[in-house]
Amino acid sequence: MELEQYLYCRDVGFGGLAPDGGLDQGFRGWRPHRNRAACELALLTGMRIQEWSTLLLPELGLLDARRPRTADVELGACAKAGHHRSVYVPGDAMELLDPYLLLERPEIVAKAQGSLRRDHRDLFVITGLEADGAKVCGVLEGRTVARAIRGMDPRLRRIAVWETGDGLDPLALFIGAGGRMLTASGWDRVRWAAWERMKAAAVTGGVGPELPRRCWVYHDLRHTFALRLLIYLTRLALGDGRAQQLPMSTLLDHMSGNPLLQVQRRLGHASPVTTYRYIRYLKDPMREVDEAFRAWTAAGGASYADIARTTMRLGDGDAAQG
Repeated sequence: MELEQYLYCRDVGFGGLAPDGGLDQGFRGWRPHRNRAACELALLTGMRIQEWSTLLLPELGLLDARRPRTADVELGACAKAGHHRSVYVPGDAMELLDPYLLLERPEIVAKAQGSLRRDHRDLFVITGLEADGAKVCGVLEGRTVARAIRGMDPRLRRIAVWETGDGLDPLALFIGAGGRMLTASGWDRVRWAAWERMKAAAVTGGVGPELPRRCWVYHDLRHTFALRLLIYLTRLALGDGRAQQLPMSTLLDHMSGNPLLQVQRRLGHASPVTTYRYIRYLKDPMREVDEAFRAWTAAGGASYADIARTTMRLGDGDAAQG
């Protein structure tokens, strides 16, 4: 996915904005801030949908109205095949959560209090956190239990709620109607609605990037993460090699080995063979992620509208020169 395509997908499709960056008065979607934040989180971390969609607030340090600049998440039971790995969440992804956390999520939680109270006995009611938020204590099926957050599976995460004193607050980061964590089918509905919006905007407005023949899937964001990171790390290896005046054989070993292995580790692949499948379209021979995407955007906080306006200005300049 190219930059212009991604921003069009995030801002116009998921965010409900008009292609020119203004508000679309005809938008009838639901929770655009949540959907944009989920899209950004998926792209900038390379997590699978079952990983980012099941995140809990303590894993990102988001309890008590705090929001750290970045976060490191230890994936466990929700990772593919339960393979544990650490995932770095950069500042841009954390920042885009703010509108959702401040505007949309409190409204969802307030409206869900009735159903949450009715289902109280069927929920995992958290009463305390231990080990700096790595473990929770609460009441589950009438018994007081303690669970390591990393070991909680999606079913348990879906019913986990925090007893705040003012009500029940779901422990899940991304929630929908009733205060419950969205299921895979729920996120699919969000994705298809975004796709229809993108196609309609391209037809009626005559603007927007070229769209693929099929609807994008969330896994495409993971592929994009892998490609952009590998490009960045390979260029970094080239720069290091030139600076140190390494022999070509050593440089080639570094290019073909270390960058790919770093991407493999970040994606959580057991074998580099799987990672090779992600980079088959590559044409360009824990904190590096920030620089990889900063170089990609070339402008912090860019939106689809920003890119579109830049493109139009360049086009006008070319026409004037002609």
